[in-house]
Order: sequence, then C-alpha cells, then structure tokens
Amino acid sequence: MIIRLSLRTTSLSLLVLAMIACAAPQAVSAAPKPIRVLLITGGCCHDYANQKDILKKGLEARANVVIDQIHTDDKSTKPPLAILGHPDYAKGYDLVIHDECGSSISDPAQVEGVLKPHRDGLPGVNLHCAMHSYRIGNPNDPVTPGTPHGLWFEYLGLQSSGHGPQEPISIRFVDQGIPITVGLTDWTTIKEEHYNNIDVFKTARPIAYGKQTFKQRNGAEKTNDFVVAWVNEYGSKKTRVFSTTIGHNNATVEDPRYLDLVTRGVLWATGHLNDDGTPAQGYGPGGK
Repeated sequence: MIIRLSLRTTSLSLLVLAMIACAAPQAVSAAPKPIRVLLITGGCCHDYANQKDILKKGLEARANVVIDQIHTDDKSTKPPLAILGHPDYAKGYDLVIHDECGSSISDPAQVEGVLKPHRDGLPGVNLHCAMHSYRIGNPNDPVTPGTPHGLWFEYLGLQSSGHGPQEPISIRFVDQGIPITVGLTDWTTIKEEHYNNIDVFKTARPIAYGKQTFKQRNGAEKTNDFVVAWVNEYGSKKTRVFSTTIGHNNATVEDPRYLDLVTRGVLWATGHLNDDGTPAQGYGPGGK
C-alpha cells in the first residue's frame, strides 16, 4: 500500500515536529538546578573521613543538592585546609557547609578569607566543631564587635568556648515560627558533646535547646541547658546562616533526625524551604 501525503499535510506535520523540538529544550531547562554545596571537613578530634560521606549521602538523599568535598586527613588543630588563603574558594557554589575543626587557625587574614564569601552574601551551614574553629584570642573573652576576636563568632551569631563530658543531650525545639522546625519532634541523642554558650548575639535566633545532666568530679550532678541549633543574619548582606553544635559521633551524624535537621538548614539558608517545612517544588529527593 502506498501512502500519499498532500503538501498541506506534510507542511502541517513538519510544523508540529518543529514545535515539539522547540518545546523539548524548554522543558529540560525548566527543571530546577540542584543546589551546589561545598562541604569542608578535616582537623582535630573527629572521624571526618567517614562523616563527610555520611553527610553527602544523607543530604543528597533528602534534597535536590549536589555536594562537593574539600577534605584533609590532617587531625591537628591547625589543619592545612585548601580554602585557606583563597577567598574565592566558594565561587560557583550556592552554600558552604563548614564542618572543619581548626581551633588554632588564628591568622586574621586567613579567617577574613574564609568569611569573604559569606560577607558577600553566600549562605552558610555550620556543624559541631566549626563553632570552635578560627579562634583569635581567648574564646572565653567577651566579643567586641568589629574586632579580630569577634570575626568568626559574629558570623556564627553565637560564641562558644568549650564542652563538657559526653552524655546524652535532650533536644527540644523552641521556635515553631520558622520553617526549619515545623513538625520536628524533640529527641535525645546518644552520648554527645554539649557545647556551652558564652554569648548569643542579637542577630541570632535560637531554634533548639539541649539539656544535659552529668556528674562532676566531686560527685555532684550538674545540668547545662544551652542553645544547640540557631539561625543568624550575618553582615550587611544579612546572609542566612544555620548552625548546630550537635554532631560529634558518627552515630549521631547518621541519625535520620540529625540529617533531617541539617537538610532543612541547607534548604532554609538557600531559600528553598516552604513554610510548612517541606522542600520547595523541585528541591525534594530526586528533584521532586
């Protein structure tokens, strides 16, 4: 059988094919691009070799994010992080997760370089020992705004100088007015380090507290109740910053409740979290 097409039919078919061809690239380009995240790990006192991969796997499974890593196996308090001396280290990224531990990195010029992307408006997420990094001067001394001593603390929005023994921490969420905490339930960690609060800055907003009871050397019990998660508006750009002091041990870092909290922090900081605590359209698992 021979099929004969008229000129008019052929022209119409070609027009339809052309429209489909033009529409296809637009549909592809309309798909949300993944949030590009730079995760920085390394330094003292933690199993970063495994935690970096736990975080990458856990966050990428929960949101439309792609995580690149800068890591060093150096376990000193002054790890040779590749970002030091390179203030453009975060170029091309949408957010930086600071999970490094370098309390002896104290050169003001280096700290300024680490902060530059955030001063320029790049959101940040800070986990556990990041709060005890980049110390200039005595971390117990009150911060004078605008001084080198306050550089990192002002970015964080909270000043911490140390922690007690590892014992369970009872976490309670105290601010249901921010999307990060909507629907999250209180929980108790395994034995974890509980970071103190020397000062909570006016730019910061606590969203969770942690209570820990332990025996002191004299046998008496002591209970500390400190902020363990908060958000901050940093600098003239009012950069969004989320931080949590929880996350010393691998079992905590891989706890779904912890990963859910950090994922929400990432989405909130980059503006991809709905008011009900769910990812914005296209930024959930698998781009949903």
